Amino acid sequence: MTKPCSIASVTVAYNGASVLRQHLASLKGQSRALDEIVVVDNASTDETPHLLASEYPEVTVLHQPTNGGVGGGLAAGLAYAALAKKYDWVWIFDQDSVPSPDALERLLCGLQHLHEAKDRTAILAPVCVHPETGMSYPALSWRSSRFVTVPASTAEPVTFVDMVISSGSLMRRKAIEEAGLPRKDFFIDFVDYENCLRLRRHGFRIAVVNDSTLEHAIGTPTTFNILGWDISWADHAPWREYYMARNEVFTIWQYHPRLATKAFVFYRLVQHALGVLLFGKRKLECLRMMGRGVLDGRAGRLGIRFLPEMETHRASITSPVQTGSFVGKLP
Repeated sequence: MTKPCSIASVTVAYNGASVLRQHLASLKGQSRALDEIVVVDNASTDETPHLLASEYPEVTVLHQPTNGGVGGGLAAGLAYAALAKKYDWVWIFDQDSVPSPDALERLLCGLQHLHEAKDRTAILAPVCVHPETGMSYPALSWRSSRFVTVPASTAEPVTFVDMVISSGSLMRRKAIEEAGLPRKDFFIDFVDYENCLRLRRHGFRIAVVNDSTLEHAIGTPTTFNILGWDISWADHAPWREYYMARNEVFTIWQYHPRLATKAFVFYRLVQHALGVLLFGKRKLECLRMMGRGVLDGRAGRLGIRFLPEMETHRASITSPVQTGSFVGKLP
């Protein structure tokens, strides 16, 4: 008989007291029970540590001395669950994500549709849906010199792609051991996509299981109508613009350094800068930080160079297509 696989979840939390109850309830209520629930507390300053200690004694909490962002939090959680505890699979989350009750079971069922790619599939990802708008966040695939969106499909049980957001991704331990942990020096943004591209370079596949769903609110975009076009925009603080620009530029220069691909990235950056000018609240500061991010990304200057402003924020890994950009306008 085949031994059942072991699965732990890892959630990166930062000042998440207002959302963690619903998130943890969704993990505890899975039709396929998790072997261990792990929360990485990124030095929260709200009631998160007390909440976890008083209401969830069964949850393993990894307290971090400082806020290492999504990159540092995921690296710490995966080092514990995959490398130290040797779970076969690790299910990773942002703190505000709510998987459907059978999401994990359906992800595992997706393995039977992978055929010869089963053993080299590193990630099984659900379809991520905004809980209020019902909009799904598409995965991405490379086509020639650019990445394109791959809408969720109801015609096929699984869809192979190149990049997915991290929240809800079920990651195979053997792939983590071979390709390495997420980059701590990214801090936040593009952590998931760099990790996906690195897995692809190691010969692994990434599959979206189309009947597994996850509620996840990536940003809070505002919709504007300009000349008949509906344009969605999510505003970001200047420090966030820095990491978004830097990490994308660095990643593309590392993995797809062709001139056409670099031109595509600069086109996206110009498009985003136009959005900042039209809709941003702190236009000059954001543009200045974007420019600095581009220069540091090209030079490979990584690490935690700017910390979040003193405000509560969600430490989520965002899709460059869906937030802080013209949603649906990517060519």
